[in-house]
Amino acid sequence: MALTTCPFQFISLSSKLDYPTNRFPGPSVFLRRTAAGSPPSVYSFRRHVFKARAHPGNNGPLEAQNSLVVCFGEMLIDFVPTTSGLSLAEAPAFKKAPGGAPANVAVGIARLGGTSAFIGKVGEDEFGYMLADILKENNVNNEGMRFDPGARTALAFVTLRKDGEREFMFYRNPSADMLLQESELDFDLITKAKIFHYGSISLITEPCKSAHIAAMKAAKDAGVLLSYDPNLRLPLWPTAESAREGILSIWDTADIIKVSEDEISFLTQGEDPYDDNVVRKLFHPNLKLLLVTEGAEGCRYYTKEFSGRVGGVKVDAVDTTGAGDAFVAGILSQLAADIGLIQEEDRLRVALEFANVCGAITVTERGAIPALPTKIAVKNAMLKTVA
Repeated sequence: MALTTCPFQFISLSSKLDYPTNRFPGPSVFLRRTAAGSPPSVYSFRRHVFKARAHPGNNGPLEAQNSLVVCFGEMLIDFVPTTSGLSLAEAPAFKKAPGGAPANVAVGIARLGGTSAFIGKVGEDEFGYMLADILKENNVNNEGMRFDPGARTALAFVTLRKDGEREFMFYRNPSADMLLQESELDFDLITKAKIFHYGSISLITEPCKSAHIAAMKAAKDAGVLLSYDPNLRLPLWPTAESAREGILSIWDTADIIKVSEDEISFLTQGEDPYDDNVVRKLFHPNLKLLLVTEGAEGCRYYTKEFSGRVGGVKVDAVDTTGAGDAFVAGILSQLAADIGLIQEEDRLRVALEFANVCGAITVTERGAIPALPTKIAVKNAMLKTVA
């Protein structure tokens, strides 16, 4: 089903997006209501900062932060049904929750006591301002956030099956995150990071694709570690093949990659994701750490020197939204503090146990960001599993 010009559109597997990079030029503006019959007047909006730049969170001077993780990509509103096991049409009500994988990771790291920042674009609308405020309230630096006056903040309606697994329906036609331009990037923030984390959704359309590649290159050139979670969302790509090609197009640049079993099957076109030989095909020469998540079963890890598996934590899943992002936040928060973990298997296993618990706690509540755990909650849960 091709996209039309209606305000919102269900994105099917075959939908295609192609928008010019200069569709919404110029500074952010709002129209002010005037007397009936009079034309509206335009004034610059200064809620956060001039020209739609958000202000930084309460993280202190970035120059002093050598464990900063900068997360790049989409931030949106998830609408999660209050009752599991029903279709979107049958759901009696939805709970509004902030989401978007890179933003989830940024908040997750901050909740765990780490230092994080988010770079991305939202609409110059109430949802966009709400998301910027949520980042600040969670001590995530949001000075790299931009607001688009002509496109709305993305929305996603999530269907929860009885086992807590999800199906998505996205509203983006286009949404503001798709329209981030290279000229809007905060390169100073990017190059100050210890780790630069991103997904693949920002590779789907221009101008965001070019912005993503430019940000990634700037980080790499500055000696920043690159962390990649493809976070496959097939309905957002024009075709399955374009998704596979897009995800793999930047594969060999990353230092750290996290994938799920389903994503391994997809990327290898149906090969067994539990076969180490299959997984090793995805290990490129410059990769430092490849992580494969298996939900409640835990995760597997692969480096050049060793590999293994860390068991998961069994919980009653309510909503798996954000579980993978919580896992990523858990491991990146520790790698940012001590990248040497990658060389020491025993210490890496402890760090992955921590990350597994982060994911397990997150599935016990609805929504992604609202369910992300604090460091104390994770430590307490780990003590209970030992006891």
